[in-house]
Amino acid sequence: MSVEYKELTLNGLWKNNPAIVQLLGLCPLLAVTASVVNALSLGIASILVLIGSNFAVSLFRSFIPKAVRLPIYVMIIAALVTSIELAMQALTYELYLILGIFIPLIVTNCIIMGRAEAFAAKNSVAASLYDGFIMGLGFTIVLVLLGAIREILGAGTLFADMHLLFGEIANNWKIVIFDDYVGFLFAILPPGAFVGLGLLIALKNLIDQSNANRKAHMQVINITELEPLPSGNNSKPLDLT
Repeated sequence: MSVEYKELTLNGLWKNNPAIVQLLGLCPLLAVTASVVNALSLGIASILVLIGSNFAVSLFRSFIPKAVRLPIYVMIIAALVTSIELAMQALTYELYLILGIFIPLIVTNCIIMGRAEAFAAKNSVAASLYDGFIMGLGFTIVLVLLGAIREILGAGTLFADMHLLFGEIANNWKIVIFDDYVGFLFAILPPGAFVGLGLLIALKNLIDQSNANRKAHMQVINITELEPLPSGNNSKPLDLT
């Protein structure tokens, strides 16, 4: 099956973004995006699982019986999630404690199962790897944007506690947006996550509508700029005799 990588990129990042178009993976998206570091950590884990599951499913797609394909996909995804969970316990234990149950819940993320079933099972390994990466990247971008909005409004900071993910090199990455900020509790509570996600969806829809209106306007201009038809009638009358 021929794959257009430009179309895959547009779908993953914008037209068919798993978070703000398909509305998949909302449970972790809304639960852990109280800060950028939490959102980025979950996003990286999701990207790794998407890439790994797409690779395995595409590589062995000819050997997987259709009758049991879904349980096999779940086993592949669960094995990858368990590996990432153990790695986080060893390398970023404090962050693992913060994210808690939402790392194991990646197994049930509809984005991963959906890409395995809809794409990786039908396409080449190279295309499936790219699809897993770009879909995970689109999901991660929304996670980070939502995390940044909620962190700024809720705590008045940005990139706080990034050392939990990147180590001592990130000790000075914290940016204080508002000095002596008392905080906006609503932003870091679950209702704030719903409102923030709704605003991101509304912004995307507004941009799409604006682009559609501009294209329609350009089409009208192109039509009006066409050379007009001759006004005269040079055809000869019919001879009926």
